This record gives sequence, C-alpha cells and structure tokens, in this order.
Amino acid sequence: MLGKETDLKGKVIVITGASRGIGMETALSFAKEGCKLALTYFNSEKESKEIAEKCKENGAGDVLFVKLDVRDNNSIKQAVKKIIERYNIINVLINNAGIIDWKEFSEQSIESIQNQVRTNLEGLIMMTKECFPYIKETIINISSGAGKQGFGDLTTYCATKFGVRGFTQALADGYPKLKVYSANPGMTATRMTNFKGAPASEVAGVIVNVAKGKYKVESGGDVDVWKVMGVGMY
Repeated sequence: MLGKETDLKGKVIVITGASRGIGMETALSFAKEGCKLALTYFNSEKESKEIAEKCKENGAGDVLFVKLDVRDNNSIKQAVKKIIERYNIINVLINNAGIIDWKEFSEQSIESIQNQVRTNLEGLIMMTKECFPYIKETIINISSGAGKQGFGDLTTYCATKFGVRGFTQALADGYPKLKVYSANPGMTATRMTNFKGAPASEVAGVIVNVAKGKYKVESGGDVDVWKVMGVGMY
C-alpha cells in the first residue's frame, strides 16, 4: 500500500555500516535524493573515501564519513559527536551495521556469538541511544527475514534480528512522535551471502522509500523488503 511521499532533499541521513553492501547502496540512493549524509565505516577507510566521492557525484548535499565500531561505546560517542558537530541534527537514522556467522550453534565460538550480539543488537541500541536527542523524524532499523523466521545455521543472528524488531516495536510505542520501522531484507547479494540474492541496490531503494513514507506502515511496523520487491525471502 502506498502513502504520501516526503521530500528528503537537504535532510541529514545517518547510515551505519555504509562502506559496503546494503549500507553503501543505501548511501548512494539517498545521495540521489539530495540528502546530507553522515556515514560510518568500521575498517575500510579507503573504500569509504571512494564511496563519499560517488555520493557527491550522485547529488548528495554533503558527505561526512566517520569511523565507528558499534561494539565500543566510546567509539559510538565519538562518532555521534563528529556528526552533530557537522550537522547539529539527525533527520533519519538508519541502523544498518551487522555481521553474520553461517554455522550451526554448536560450532559457533563464544567470541562469534558475542560479536554478533554486540554488533547487531546491543550496538544498534547504543547507537540509537547516543543519537536519540538529535533525531527529528525517523529511525529505520535493518532487521532481516531471519528476524521473522528461525534458521538452524543462523541461531545467534536470528536472535539478534528478532531483538531488533522487538526494540523497534517498543521504541515506537514509547515515542509516538517519531516514526520507527524495521526494514527486513531477505537474501541480498552482499559479502555476507557470498553475493547470492536480490541486488543490494534494489533493497536500498526500498529503504529510501521507507524514509520517504511511501508505504502505509504504522510506526513500529515491518517493511518486508522481499514482499515489496515481489521476490522470495531466500
């Protein structure tokens, strides 16, 4: 179902994990809307500089790339500080950074489990907490089809993504003046899936449309990307 679209030109969009995959394509798509972009990278500074230039070529009003490790609270604080020093506000926060471990539960290491929980769920919550005083309009949390259905080789990942959706619903309930959504991609062609699945650029297009208010979804609700695209989840 379609809603009334909002013009995003000039608005400040924060995207975590924007140096590759869905995050990168989402940054490029928002650039075409004339947005100001605050993007984060983890360890790929060279790639981030190249993407920043591409975003500018695509029409971004301004681009800031900052280093961020969402497992580290001080890193979160420093990244948000730099963003606010540059832009003062955040119109849309997109919590995209995430990792995955394609192993059965018994084969996953303690470190892998901790990294997935810290990156995909706790880090997402902490990033939202630090950004929260400055967010004016929308929060889009990137969950997954694996946040709606359990998969035996993705136990911890599923737990984190189910948690993301729960956080989204509770946040929307507590703060009705904000628009808060879970965008749930299915299998997407990125490094996380060995480039199998739907094109990341098309997934990014759906995320941009969520921010524009194209879909009639109540705050706290889900946008199942594969359904919008008319493809299978996996």
